Amino acid sequence: MRANITHSLMAALLLSGATPALALADEMASYAVDVTARVSSDIRTRGVSDSLNGPGAKVSIQVAHESGLVALAEFTTVSKKQFLNGDGVGVLLAGGYRFGDPEAWHFGLGLASEMFPDAQFKAPHRFDAQAFTLTDERTTNYNSQFAVLEVGYGALEGRIARVLSKTYRGADTGGVCGTLLQFRADPTKGLECYDKGDRNSRGSMLYDLDYKYALGMNTNLKLHAGYQQIVNFSEANFADYGVGLAHRWAGFDWGLDWVTTTTRTKELYLAEDDGHARATDDDRWVFSISRQF
Repeated sequence: MRANITHSLMAALLLSGATPALALADEMASYAVDVTARVSSDIRTRGVSDSLNGPGAKVSIQVAHESGLVALAEFTTVSKKQFLNGDGVGVLLAGGYRFGDPEAWHFGLGLASEMFPDAQFKAPHRFDAQAFTLTDERTTNYNSQFAVLEVGYGALEGRIARVLSKTYRGADTGGVCGTLLQFRADPTKGLECYDKGDRNSRGSMLYDLDYKYALGMNTNLKLHAGYQQIVNFSEANFADYGVGLAHRWAGFDWGLDWVTTTTRTKELYLAEDDGHARATDDDRWVFSISRQF
């Protein structure tokens, strides 16, 4: 797959949950630093795998100031077969401001940048109908920048993100139309896509709604619904859903989630793996273990 047109708003992690109470050992301290390490049976973003359905790891570092300012750095393993020519790492850097009552209405504003070092692909961006030839081969990376708004009430969290960068995870004419040609036996849809001209995905919108319910015994029920609306490429739009349990035991957080998607164009969520096309949007159980330091 030339472009991994997924999934994502890892930037939503910037504003996850209500403003935390700062656990301060020193009353004079005005900020808290949380480091979380997580291993998962699959790295899923918006219901779609970033690790080619295999296991992966994530390290998050969050700094929260009592004023409401927050900064986040996150490092995640990803598949080099999906994020082509890259180092196999995803990096998220984000910053923002949160305010309001954690038990009632609360809000957040932020900016985030998601990067995949050295990951890029080359693909034609135009189709010459007279010569019946693909032309204008260019390089596209998978990096994205976002503006994020969060509105929550108690345990209910809603997030909206707008893509500020030229593309969202490589979603441009070369990525989307090229992928359709690559994985569809019938080239008609791919050529029709190219016939619409050279386009990008700036302005795309990502929506998420999350709810947590305490079941007792250090266990929470998690519910999620999301939707991505990709500008100029409606074939890449999809919804994702999830339900899971999180349980704290022996100093670790144990999670089990069922994730599912309703993608419109399955070919955009295929990845080439040693000559075989593998779906990355299948329904799946995801098991995870994490620890906060």
